[in-house]
Amino acid sequence: MNIGELKKEIGHSKDYIYRELTIDKRRIIILFNEVLTSSVDCNEFILERITTLKRKDFNNLLNILPDCNIIEIKKEEIFTYVNNGFFVIISKNIYAIEMKAALDRGIATTENELSVKGSKDAFSENFNTNLGLIRRRIKTTNLQCMSLNIGRTTDTKIGILYIKGIVDDTLIEQIKLKLSTIDIDGILDSTYLKENLESKNSSFFPTIMSTERPDKACMALLEGKAAIIVDMSPYVLIMPNFFIDFFHTVDDYYQKPINITFIRIIRLIAFITAIFIPALYIMVTTHNHDLISLDVLLSLKAQRESVPFPAIIEAIFMMISFEILRESDIRMSSTSGSAVSILGGLILGDAAVSAGIISPIMIIVVAISAISGLVFNSIELVSAIRWWRFIMLFLAGLLGIWGIIIGTIILFIRLATLKCFGKHYLAPFIPFIKTEFKDNIIKSENKGEKYRNPLITDNLKRGHFR
Repeated sequence: MNIGELKKEIGHSKDYIYRELTIDKRRIIILFNEVLTSSVDCNEFILERITTLKRKDFNNLLNILPDCNIIEIKKEEIFTYVNNGFFVIISKNIYAIEMKAALDRGIATTENELSVKGSKDAFSENFNTNLGLIRRRIKTTNLQCMSLNIGRTTDTKIGILYIKGIVDDTLIEQIKLKLSTIDIDGILDSTYLKENLESKNSSFFPTIMSTERPDKACMALLEGKAAIIVDMSPYVLIMPNFFIDFFHTVDDYYQKPINITFIRIIRLIAFITAIFIPALYIMVTTHNHDLISLDVLLSLKAQRESVPFPAIIEAIFMMISFEILRESDIRMSSTSGSAVSILGGLILGDAAVSAGIISPIMIIVVAISAISGLVFNSIELVSAIRWWRFIMLFLAGLLGIWGIIIGTIILFIRLATLKCFGKHYLAPFIPFIKTEFKDNIIKSENKGEKYRNPLITDNLKRGHFR
């Protein structure tokens, strides 16, 4: 490749730097991107050294520069490496030397998945850093990393991680097959892959988990699951996942079993409360008055005397208002977001009750339901709870108790028939797996000890992952 070909390929971009040099009567071309490559390292470790080389040395730079990450590449691979932060030397042979600039934010602390007693480090946007955080914890060659690139334009690096001997080989083959079918212009975040890897279903519940915590990813790998690292994404994907996984946290394994068992029961109650409380209130105030005592019914009716709307309209208005406040709290800056949402909730709630638009009990019901949904840190699960809360609300408003029963049956059927990479979403409950049942609601032993059990290895070979 000559200078003319380089100019044609680069076009008007000014961040690509190329020079034609003559060293010991040998003409060479150097090429790099100044925003992706460390200029200081290029000057100190490459340019100063190659200017002292002899003509014959350029035929075998692999041995002349042994302390650098240097590889010999083909002509058509030049810009692939340049766009990944490599310094390219074009002579009789073409060499790419890794000199990437530090463009990531380093290892920061977790922001969304807060750690109570566990490690505080979090994944970053750097592929090698994320892989290093996992290998730092799992020090074995059985931890395999299979790399590939996806995206016609972005050519994003993807890494499939698993532990050989623990993972089910069928799972890895299914993941590779799904990734090979993805044809997209660019992968800018792991979420792009998540949408393509998840089963096409209408259940709203997530089957693939994303995490920013390295210890959580390592625990999943030790369970026999697979993890996917995406370059430029601070979230690692874990698969397959089951319904009960969203009721567990990494900190569960850093505390006493009796305390964690209680907390898991609370999470289960919060899940049921978040979905059913508004629907139950609509049911007893609209259709099934005989399900509660007369005194409680009269108290509820008295609070709604001045409200001009039906109870279901009142509930929908309050639930939408809460979602607006929650979204504004997320999108606004951290310095003012919480203050604005709290102020908005207090003023709007008090004003609505004073004006007789909303009853006080409705504010309590919606607040309990909304707060219960916030127990979970998975955005996808919170969104699923939100959808099913509205579905149950409409069914209760139309059919009363029969609507709730029908909605519950539909919800159970959807969860029971949902699969992730061929595995049942409600496992180990449906189907019932006795050996996998002991660390779900009731916490028993540590994961690090649990997976030494030969029964677990046998189950993994049969396709069970918990």
